[in-house]
Amino acid sequence: MKIMNSKNADEQFARLGLNLPPAPRPLGVYKPCLVDGRFLYLSGHGPVQDDKTLIIGRIGKELDAEQGKRAALQVGLTILSTIRTHIGKLDTIKRVIKLFGMVNCVPEFERHTYVINGCSELFAEVWGEENGIGVRSAVGFGSLPDNIPVEIEAIFELQ
Repeated sequence: MKIMNSKNADEQFARLGLNLPPAPRPLGVYKPCLVDGRFLYLSGHGPVQDDKTLIIGRIGKELDAEQGKRAALQVGLTILSTIRTHIGKLDTIKRVIKLFGMVNCVPEFERHTYVINGCSELFAEVWGEENGIGVRSAVGFGSLPDNIPVEIEAIFELQ
């Protein structure tokens, strides 16, 4: 991956040829995102597909690690959709600060970091290695809302 200026994020995303799903609406009492000073905080996002449905299933039971990684990529696309909907251009993001990745999996599953790489690799492609890779946690959970395989929350620094 190349180091790139985060101001080219919208162009880089267009080059990837990926689609953004519709930005999800809150299903509870919370805001999808909040700006505080120069930081953008995103609530936990799930894998929303283009038709507004969710990818569902537990990793290690209904889904394997590769399907989980693709679900995490879809979560990344959902996060990008929320940024575009509520903030505007992806170029308004200076860098990724932190991702917190939650993996709905069977107790024996141990490849949480591999799964969350689906989102991290997308952000590295969009904002470059220097700005697109932040600190991160990837942990396993016994369940997630609506039986989604992955939920990710994020913190970004704004330009």
